[in-house]
Amino acid sequence: MKGLCAVFMVLALSACASAPILGEEPQPPGQQPMAGGYYKDDGPGEKPPANLEQIADAQPRAESLHRYANRPYQVFGKEYVPLASVQPFRQRGMASWYGKKFHGQRTASGEPYDMYAMTAAHPMLPIPSYARVTHVATGRSVVVRINDRGPFHQGRIIDLSYAAALKLNFAHIGSALVDVESIAPGETQPASTTPQQESDPAIYVQLGAFSARENAEGLRLRVMNELSSLQDTVQVILSGDLWRLHIGPYRSREDARSVAERIESQLSVKPLLVVR
Repeated sequence: MKGLCAVFMVLALSACASAPILGEEPQPPGQQPMAGGYYKDDGPGEKPPANLEQIADAQPRAESLHRYANRPYQVFGKEYVPLASVQPFRQRGMASWYGKKFHGQRTASGEPYDMYAMTAAHPMLPIPSYARVTHVATGRSVVVRINDRGPFHQGRIIDLSYAAALKLNFAHIGSALVDVESIAPGETQPASTTPQQESDPAIYVQLGAFSARENAEGLRLRVMNELSSLQDTVQVILSGDLWRLHIGPYRSREDARSVAERIESQLSVKPLLVVR
């Protein structure tokens, strides 16, 4: 028993430990990535299947929960207690994806990871279960099957397969703000007691925009060192031809403005509020 639990922990840590990070910008299939375009040696693969954007969503069906993958566990000193059954669940946060580096490796469910299937890793949702993931910025949604644990990087709530990220149109930028909602077997809508409402835009505090990434990274390190409480929300993203340093997201302009005022007071930097 202990041996099996230990194996599960190793699988959970390895499955999503090197997914693309925010600020890295993968290239579309068929193009050679620029230096540093992917996190380490991950990416979408050289010859993805044809018409991958048209792959069907996962179809929720009744499945027995995994015997071991839903037990409480610890990673990096943090305890996780997965849900013991499929139940209403909704969460908003940053999604990322993982690709060829883990393609074919065992997931927490024991199944081989298929970067071209509609699957995802989540630290809390039951294994296996299903969830609708909606890209907040575009309103696009997909249904994925949860069969892995992770991500365990701060600031992320779910790791999608490459196929799912491609259908949500953020595979090329590495990460995106999403809503995650559980779906009961046999249903196509989220397992929620309230109707789904239109998502509010996400508010970010922008500290600067730079033509050179190293300048944005330098300011990011300064913020993390001098305002440690914000370190989990500091993001370097590529938008157009500029590297932008964003902090957030925040649900309201009031919350974002309060953080902006604190930054201006402590760092003598004049932030802007932006919507993504």
